[in-house]
Amino acid sequence: MPCFEPGADMRRREFIGLVGGAAVWPVVARGQQRRRRIGVLLGQAATDPVSQARNAALLQGLQELGWTVGRNVEIEYRWAPDGIDNVDNSRRNVEDLVALAPDVILATGGSNMGPLLQATRTVPIVFVQVTDPVGAGYVESLARPGGNATGFIPFEFGISGKWLELLKEMAPGVRRVAVLREAALALGMGQLGAIQSVAPSFGVELRPVGVADADEIERGITAFARDPHGALILTVGPAALRHREMIIGLAARHKLPAVYPYRFFATDGGLVSYGPDPIEPYRRAAGYVDRILKGEKPADLPVQAPTKYDLTINLKTAKALGLTVPPSVLARANEVIE
Repeated sequence: MPCFEPGADMRRREFIGLVGGAAVWPVVARGQQRRRRIGVLLGQAATDPVSQARNAALLQGLQELGWTVGRNVEIEYRWAPDGIDNVDNSRRNVEDLVALAPDVILATGGSNMGPLLQATRTVPIVFVQVTDPVGAGYVESLARPGGNATGFIPFEFGISGKWLELLKEMAPGVRRVAVLREAALALGMGQLGAIQSVAPSFGVELRPVGVADADEIERGITAFARDPHGALILTVGPAALRHREMIIGLAARHKLPAVYPYRFFATDGGLVSYGPDPIEPYRRAAGYVDRILKGEKPADLPVQAPTKYDLTINLKTAKALGLTVPPSVLARANEVIE
């Protein structure tokens, strides 16, 4: 008759229970996914309506793909304080985010991308609103980025020439055009160059005007407006967004027809805008963030361009300027503001 040590049967049942529990544990662990972390670098203040719309589009895109803040993802934001986006702010924000070791970073604009790629060549990056990522060295090519960054360009430089063409259609009497651009940005110079290349065919004289700060903008536009037959073209850049109300106001005060790069300029009182939707890329960027979180590499995700450009005309502003919008231009408009 077998002889058992006192308590042996109890120990045997405990052992079996432990073995069974160990067999079940990996299944439970696999069901508990690690909460992923996304870093977001935006170039305006958190209170800026454009920044809020961009963030809302990003969150909506992530939500549609199954990512919910507080459940399976955390988002760490860094904004430009008071809407002032410069290299020092960008470096501080970059250092903060990289130190958190996020799974992916979404970054707006070249002022953030330069410091970001200096800080890390391993954390995946999805950029938005970077016009020339190849020329800036952020990616090897648009089709094959090759490094740890990919993203979405707002438009190609060639569209800048379309702004001058549209301006002459809207105001045929224009002979002088002030091109508002940020001289410190390669983007601003590239857009100016595209406009200069087509200016002779339209018989206009161009004058670059800086938009580094409010004083420079007011001085430049006021001095330009002293002579007749003038108009404005606003190129893309952080300062253009930051001072958009002031620029629209100065164009109205000096009776200057003006073409803007984004719809919200026209809805805020500008004459006409022609460009891509500045919000949609953030919804599309959520798709790249999702793919990276699921294991794909930025090096294999091609940089994407806008799929369409929208024309918005403000007829109220046209009337205030004494302009009659040609039927051919109205027929092409995606939106007409009465």
